[in-house]
Amino acid sequence: MNLIEASKGILDQLRCVSAAIPQKHFSKPLLSLNHATIGQHIRHTLEFYMELQQGYPLGKVCYDQRKHDKAIEEDRTMVLGVIDGIERFLDTAPKDKQLVLEGSYSMGNHPEFSINTNFFRELAYNIEHAVHHMAIIKIGLAETNPGMELPASFGIAVSTMRYKQQEA
Repeated sequence: MNLIEASKGILDQLRCVSAAIPQKHFSKPLLSLNHATIGQHIRHTLEFYMELQQGYPLGKVCYDQRKHDKAIEEDRTMVLGVIDGIERFLDTAPKDKQLVLEGSYSMGNHPEFSINTNFFRELAYNIEHAVHHMAIIKIGLAETNPGMELPASFGIAVSTMRYKQQEA
């Protein structure tokens, strides 16, 4: 499976969860998530893909510039539209290209570092980042929707699934 297909698989899983969860559970602060919401984790995950999409034509990505769009984290139907937009971008088959990743680990507002990277490396990062947040989302779903059926791979890294398969 290539990185585009893997990303689309992740996005499809997020689409299914967003469509299945009741709106009231989507935007409800949860004790198990330290009072964050499932919607916040989905929004956060999608905004990383959105920053990569927006930075691709410019050759520069800065995940620190995410919008933190409350509308996405509070409205699960909006999530579906955002996912469609990201998938359309991925369907236009962006080729690998050199990018610069900018960011900061201080409270200042300006980038403190610039790292040479490429589109496929950042797409791989987005996949790993998404799986991490999907594992957190799964914890929230256990609180709000116990027994909700999820894909067996939801929130589990492929390398972990391979390891478990070898152990069995």
